[in-house]
Order: sequence, then structure tokens, then C-alpha cells
Amino acid sequence: MATPDQGRNNSMWRRVHLKIYTKKGSRYTRHHPATAFTHGSEKSVQEVLPPSLDSTSQPPSLFDGTTRLYINYMCPYAQRVWIIRNVKGLQDKIKLVPIDLQNRPTWYKEKVYAENKVPSLEHNNKVIGESLDLIKYVDSNFEGPSLLPDDPEKQKFAEELIAYSDTFVKEVYGSLKKDAQILAGAQFDYLEKALAKFDDGPFFLGQFSQVDIAYAPFIERFQIFLQEVFNYDITSARPKLAKWIEEVNKIDGYKQTKVLDPKRLVEYYKNRFMA
Repeated sequence: MATPDQGRNNSMWRRVHLKIYTKKGSRYTRHHPATAFTHGSEKSVQEVLPPSLDSTSQPPSLFDGTTRLYINYMCPYAQRVWIIRNVKGLQDKIKLVPIDLQNRPTWYKEKVYAENKVPSLEHNNKVIGESLDLIKYVDSNFEGPSLLPDDPEKQKFAEELIAYSDTFVKEVYGSLKKDAQILAGAQFDYLEKALAKFDDGPFFLGQFSQVDIAYAPFIERFQIFLQEVFNYDITSARPKLAKWIEEVNKIDGYKQTKVLDPKRLVEYYKNRFMA
């Protein structure tokens, strides 16, 4: 799936620890990730991010037995797969290959993924794409605890919510040129109701799952943008969503992927969705 968040290549990624932004009042401050909370086999790792590959770069040694996840650091769709890779503790099994979408290498389309978008996964001598499909693929084909419960009712609800995630994203993006508080608010009300279905934990299925991974990158962005531009707090009168955000932000595998610069995000969304 194409991403509305296209990152720029930046040499600062050559040797940088992950940056985390958390909300204080109406502002977001940056700090380094804590390592106190883990989930399942999730590894508490401060990963040094490789630099983004651009049109001047050479391709990796393709189909040499290495499993590679092609991402862009700013892309929410790619972040979904990055999260599940981290939460399952696969940092040593799946190598990150960041792509500069503003100056992307020609070899990516020609030799790796003809769709020429991220994310994509090189595994077992093939390359597959689409973020929601890749969440399921990584969960099913790699070690670590499953992020989909055995309970049939929860599995059915998971499929409904994952299928709805594209509608959620489309509707919120579409609201930014209209009445964001009303139109986007209806989508966050939907999430608040969904979070009330199971009472055995703060997440959509009670425990952290594929569903939370599908929504987290977008809620992260929408919370920042709607607060800064519309002074709209998506958690107001939505206690379950507020608790969900609080608990998701405790998960190391997610925190390790939070590299957004809020100011840059706001300016990008203004130019793309409100111009």
C-alpha cells in the first residue's frame, strides 16, 4: 500500500539511537526509549538504524538467504511491519533496509519489488508486499509468540478490525480538509467502542495483537496532527482510547519505531492534505 508519509534521506540516520516523542500537555518532547517493559519474546534493544538508500546507492546482495524488510522510516504502513518484527524479537532475523522515497534507487523497482513502494519483505527467495498481509505473514512464518489469539470470537473481531483499518485511515485523512473534529471524531468513537468489547486487557483483543499494530502508526500521527493544528484531543471523553495509547507506548517493540519529528509531520500533513 502506498504511503502518504514519504521520508527523506538524511545522514543523521547513520549513527543514531531511536528517538521517542511523548506528549506533555499540548506539546511533544523527545527522549530515549526506556527498556523496562517487554512483551513475550520481545527484545529490549536500542537498534542503530542503517542509513536510507537512495539513487546513488548499490543494491544489497539479493536472494542470498538474508531476510530483508524494506521500509521507509517515516512511512506508517512500513512501521506496521517494523513493529511486529521488533515485538517478536526478530531484530537479528530480519534486516532493515530503509529506502529514501524522495530519491529512491532504480534498482528497488527493477530488482526487488515491481510495485516500487514500501513495505516489502524479501524472504525465502521471494518478495511480498502490502503491510496488513505482511503483519500476518511475519506472525505466521517466524518464531516468537503469536500475536493473534486462539479464541474464535477474538479472531473474528480481529479480522473485522484489521479490514476496517484502511477505512479508518482514509476517513481521517479525508477529514483534514473538512470538519476534522466531527468527521475524524466519528472514527475515534468507533475505536473507543471497539476497545470496550473485551475486558481482559487494555488492547483491542484484550492482549496486544496484530490489530493494535495495524492502528498504532496512524493513531500516533493523527494524535499529533489533530492536537497541533485543530487543538483537538482525540482522547477527550474516550478513556479507553487514552488507556490504549498509554499502554501501547510502554511496548518496547513499538517505541523503537517512533522516530517521527512532530514538527516535520505537521508541516508535511498541512502541505499534503490541507493545501
